[in-house]
Amino acid sequence: MRFPPSFLDDIRQRVPISDVIRRRVTWDRRKSQPGRGDYWACCPFHGEKSPSFHCEDAKGRYHCFGCGVSGDHFRFLTELEGMSFPEAVERMAAEAGLPMPARDAQQEKRDEQRATILDALKHASAFFQSVLHEADGAKARAYLRDRGLSAATQKTFGLGYAPESRNRLKEFLAGKGVGKGEIEGAGLVVHGEGIAVSYDRFRDRVMFPIEDVRERVIAFGGRAMSAEAQAKYLNSPETEVFNKGSTLFNLARARRAVKAAGTLVLVEGYMDVIALHQAGFENAVAPLGTAMTDRQLDLLWRTTPEPILCFDGDAAGVKAANRAAELALPLLAPGRSLRFVLLPGGKDPDDLVRDGGPDAFREVLGQARPLADLIWMRETGGGIFDTPERRAELEHRVKALVRQIGDESVRRHYAQDMDERLRAFFGPPPSETRRNGNWRNNGDRRQGSNGSRGSGGYEGGGYRSGGGAGGQGRRHVVSDRLTRSNLMRKPETVASPRETAIVVGFINHPQLFHEGFDYFDGLELPEGDLARLRSAVLDIYADHQPASREELLERLDRTGLKPVFEACCDMMRRLRLWPFLENAAPEDAREAVRQALHLHHRSRSLNKELRSAEEALGHDPSEAAYLHVVEVKREIETLHGTEALIDGFGVLSGRAMKSY
Repeated sequence: MRFPPSFLDDIRQRVPISDVIRRRVTWDRRKSQPGRGDYWACCPFHGEKSPSFHCEDAKGRYHCFGCGVSGDHFRFLTELEGMSFPEAVERMAAEAGLPMPARDAQQEKRDEQRATILDALKHASAFFQSVLHEADGAKARAYLRDRGLSAATQKTFGLGYAPESRNRLKEFLAGKGVGKGEIEGAGLVVHGEGIAVSYDRFRDRVMFPIEDVRERVIAFGGRAMSAEAQAKYLNSPETEVFNKGSTLFNLARARRAVKAAGTLVLVEGYMDVIALHQAGFENAVAPLGTAMTDRQLDLLWRTTPEPILCFDGDAAGVKAANRAAELALPLLAPGRSLRFVLLPGGKDPDDLVRDGGPDAFREVLGQARPLADLIWMRETGGGIFDTPERRAELEHRVKALVRQIGDESVRRHYAQDMDERLRAFFGPPPSETRRNGNWRNNGDRRQGSNGSRGSGGYEGGGYRSGGGAGGQGRRHVVSDRLTRSNLMRKPETVASPRETAIVVGFINHPQLFHEGFDYFDGLELPEGDLARLRSAVLDIYADHQPASREELLERLDRTGLKPVFEACCDMMRRLRLWPFLENAAPEDAREAVRQALHLHHRSRSLNKELRSAEEALGHDPSEAAYLHVVEVKREIETLHGTEALIDGFGVLSGRAMKSY
């Protein structure tokens, strides 16, 4: 029985190939990345001790780099389990929940028609590429040259030119033996009721072939050369082989680049994709001139768990980003989310790489924000929440959005995240304090109807009024929201468990001084016992380098600070931070201290940025400045909740470690 290709494709899409293979192999936990659908194992086709057999869900393929076998779901079952092809299809259809197709003569005829349509499109692509390099293609070549596209890039993407003629393509295809029905079925001519003689659909346009995941040309996009053309960009109509909402431009090439790049980037147009590819970003795709669909979103997620959606920073780009966020919310699942980038200065990716080179776009990608951030910024941006009713309305909107998420676990985590944002945004109720015998409110709820803030110098989280009778010493905050938030809390001056762990780790494992003395020397600590302990150790090493931990502790005892060290060790035991104690394996101690130092320096950097942001807020009490303070504070809080060490640290010491 001949199975329709669309039926086989549907099976491949519904059942991850890893589910088929996992029954016969054991995945290598060190090399495999389940979240990305990327798996390694020892090959089931030949004996081996180290894993060289690889399967990737996004591509639906497996390959062994040892013996060279490769294939898809059906080939795995036929070659390893000895099934016939129909048996393999029947088994996979049952797993996919699909009924086996009955023999359908009409469907088989349609499949044959699809094949002839694909042949027609292949011939048309060759025609357009040929004309580009003829005399008729001179202005198209000039356009592509002005856009900075090299000859190699043009060849990679099969760019071409449709001449300004009503029948040249039609005559070319007829000469290749392509029938009238196939030419019309491929959408290459305009025909139908009221049109006596069909004519070429694409005329005087730079042509962009649109390919499917098998890199077969299934349609075209054409960019008009004439400024008087009714449509700047024109796509092929829907056909037996082309559905605009189920296709992404450049997906086949981009999939191959995802492993090296780590993600997939969606941009808005053909030229953006091609310019980025030429600049070294081969993992870019684009929709076909319309808003993104759920089917295109599914294509992105099959390739990578967290694609980046990149939009122009103008009003249309922001609108498109918000529309994509709304589309994605109900479809979120563990390992399926989005990140967003809005480009600066009204530029598109093509402009950005031409003006600033690859580094400019790389920097922008590094600023990609998660979907939760985009939703939050949309709901709060430019809003004034100076009354209980307005704050309640914001909370209602945010929670209504969260309820749209279909997956229960993701919905629960989003609800928790939004609750935390709301608490940070509004903060606790204002407190009143007694000062100089007079009751004074820390927060001034008064605010103009237009939401404007008072001006003046920043002092301790508030604003001092500039003048006027009786104005001396009066303090007005930037807003009621800011006063009640926890952003203006003064930084803690007590040493944190992380800082204590670093000092204890170095003392308990003196070999670390040989590898990272400069880090210990440059450690910034708040004033107190821990800082004095660190200074005493530095003095000991400056005088004479101890030969062992015992010698270091003996000399530390002479300074009178050994009890401080022992109290710090007791803290480590209470917190179960075993890798910093004396019995930890050297490898555990080394990695624990390294990770703690990294988090410490990141925390210090963020706190400095917070002080700078608060200072900027004092000089410019704008919404943007306030949101910058909110964002930095949120990063600090996120850092405080980060696991200090990755899973497995402490294993060599015989004890697993908890987070700080």
